[in-house]
Amino acid sequence: MSAFVAERATRTHSFVVERPVATAFVLFTPEGERRWAEGWDPVYVHPADGHAEADLVFTTSHGGEDTIWMVTRHDPASGLVEYARVTPGSRTARVLVQCTALSPERTRVTVIYVLTGLTESGNAYVRRMDEAAYRDYIDSWRDAISRVSR
Repeated sequence: MSAFVAERATRTHSFVVERPVATAFVLFTPEGERRWAEGWDPVYVHPADGHAEADLVFTTSHGGEDTIWMVTRHDPASGLVEYARVTPGSRTARVLVQCTALSPERTRVTVIYVLTGLTESGNAYVRRMDEAAYRDYIDSWRDAISRVSR
């Protein structure tokens, strides 16, 4: 019997973008992330055209890891998109992005990750992604988005 015990962490961080909520929301769809996330290149499984909707399945290869993604919620009217992702041999994550209008031209983006290790290396990743590392990671999203033209 294996002695492995999965570790789990929930991390939350928010930032503000100078964009209307509808424009900001699109940046967190798989295709929208191409505009700002360096190396982001989703390969769509179904639907093959990558149309953002619940149950969209795609894969990514980034940083030496292959990850399988599924959109579990897609609600543009509420500014909400949620993903389930599995990096085989490492970890799973639930990723929730909520875009909330602060004004007609400003949006607060809240990103919640729930990380669970599948292996000891996955647990190590969960431990490395402490509050400070997570804040820096999400702030890098803000910085990349700020460089993208509207």
